[in-house]
Amino acid sequence: MASMTANSMAEDDRRALLTDDEKAILHGEKDVSDSYYYVVVSRVRSKIQKLTNEDLGALEEHDSLADELRDGICGENE
Repeated sequence: MASMTANSMAEDDRRALLTDDEKAILHGEKDVSDSYYYVVVSRVRSKIQKLTNEDLGALEEHDSLADELRDGICGENE
């Protein structure tokens, strides 16, 4: 298994929470069965729980990252 350095992947190529396929499915842009749609919804729900239960604690150890996350999610979209 090849290791990746932090610089080997361009910042713009990284995803935040959702894959491109997950976004397309949730937007209704990709035709999938109802059962697969609900698999995707469940997968995304699990990611949200991990974000709030695990990652937020780590972000709160930094001076402002947790607040930046909250502002980005709860703030008005531009």
